[in-house]
Amino acid sequence: MANVQIRDVPDQVRDTLAEVARSRGQSTQAYLRNLLEQEARRASNSALLNRVRSVGGGYAAEPGETAREIEGIRNDRDRRNTA
Repeated sequence: MANVQIRDVPDQVRDTLAEVARSRGQSTQAYLRNLLEQEARRASNSALLNRVRSVGGGYAAEPGETAREIEGIRNDRDRRNTA
């Protein structure tokens, strides 16, 4: 596993990150590692979406379409559970 060092972090930023970590019951190191892992996953997801778009694949939903589909799925589930 690699080590990462960040220099010249303002004290206020370091203190805020340490406080957030404490509030989550984590060490600052564990909290920052989690942030880096999340950012790496997002970057991978964005890269994949860009590749799909570049080859003309994928599906672009209309605004609100996904929310309507989810609502319909939930309504169907709730009807089955109450029947």
